[in-house]
Amino acid sequence: MTDVKTHNGSCRCGAVAFEVDADLEGLIECNCSHCYRKGLVLKFVTPDAFRLKAGEDAQTEHTFNTHKIVHLFCKTCGVQSFARGVAPDGSSMVAVNVRTLTDVEPWSWTAQRVDGRSF
Repeated sequence: MTDVKTHNGSCRCGAVAFEVDADLEGLIECNCSHCYRKGLVLKFVTPDAFRLKAGEDAQTEHTFNTHKIVHLFCKTCGVQSFARGVAPDGSSMVAVNVRTLTDVEPWSWTAQRVDGRSF
């Protein structure tokens, strides 16, 4: 059974803030050149489960590889709180960096390791 809650998140400096309705099941930790170096732990949600509260203009973006995911970073502190993109099935998604959820106890979750380096 999943325990969906509304979580608050932000970048380090607070310029980017958001809410997300999500459980902490199905988290992934990817070893691709981007995620691994940044230490991202990701929860994928539908766009309607994500609400940006502040910082639309406080972000810059980066894409690579297939350019299907737009990685968004705070222009001030550099933290990637989330990304927007297209899932393998073609649906829209938001990839939330669980490490930026301000109401989640660090290491209170487990994540599946995914071999993104080999894709």
